[in-house]
Amino acid sequence: MASSPSPPPCPEITRNGNSDDDSKEEGLLMIDLERVRKSLIRQEDSIAFSLIERAKFPSNSSLYKSLQIPGFHGSLIQYIVKETEILHSKVGRYESPEEHAFFPDGLPLPLIPCPPKSPEFLHGAASSININSTIWKFYLEELLPLFTKQGDDAISYACTAVCDLNCLQALSRRIHYGKFVAEVKFRDAPEEYGPAIRAQDRDALMKLLTFEDVEEIVKKRVEKKAMIFSQEVNLNEKDDGDKQQNCKIDPSVLSRLYGEWVMPLTKLVQVEYLLRRLDK
Repeated sequence: MASSPSPPPCPEITRNGNSDDDSKEEGLLMIDLERVRKSLIRQEDSIAFSLIERAKFPSNSSLYKSLQIPGFHGSLIQYIVKETEILHSKVGRYESPEEHAFFPDGLPLPLIPCPPKSPEFLHGAASSININSTIWKFYLEELLPLFTKQGDDAISYACTAVCDLNCLQALSRRIHYGKFVAEVKFRDAPEEYGPAIRAQDRDALMKLLTFEDVEEIVKKRVEKKAMIFSQEVNLNEKDDGDKQQNCKIDPSVLSRLYGEWVMPLTKLVQVEYLLRRLDK
């Protein structure tokens, strides 16, 4: 029997409990670069664990081919993701600015009361930025073959699809978190980003957002996390062997994932956001 999709994660933006009227405009949403950094590091764990879970199953390529489902045209993975997003939308998942649906068209409104909205932290243009189609494509076509074994096991299709959904959601959340990164950086130094935004200069913005030494640190950290998280633990063996040989997933896959896709796409989201940041 397939396991249930993981519940929607709680938003990580902190709400200020201060009820003073003076706090309503600025203080109800508290977020700074340090809080963003900590969130991004926590999300590394989620991504690593989701890939480790997916690696338990073979590639199951049939899961990604079109099939006949009454009232639906597409693959089984598309069907499961779309139906899950409909359910999550009904309970308010996509009311959070941190969440982005892969099939956003026609999602139902929440059926349960949502908490009153605080003043928006992000600029209004943020809602127009959704690159999930790009995430979907690189995940299925380029990333999956790097860490799954060739094979087909029809019995595990549903479980495999649930793992894929968890991977996709974790990657989407991490990459689109670039909107928060961009907003914090802009608020910290509007005079630095303003000229490039007004000139609509993508290259200049990308240069401002790129810190190669930091990116190398991130790649090394996620690779080490993957090695630690995916080790087979055996209390009867001495801890002096090659740890990578006992990993459920090749740790270098995480480093490559971040270097080739996660960080470049996060910066793309940041650039797209900043280009719209001064729009009225």
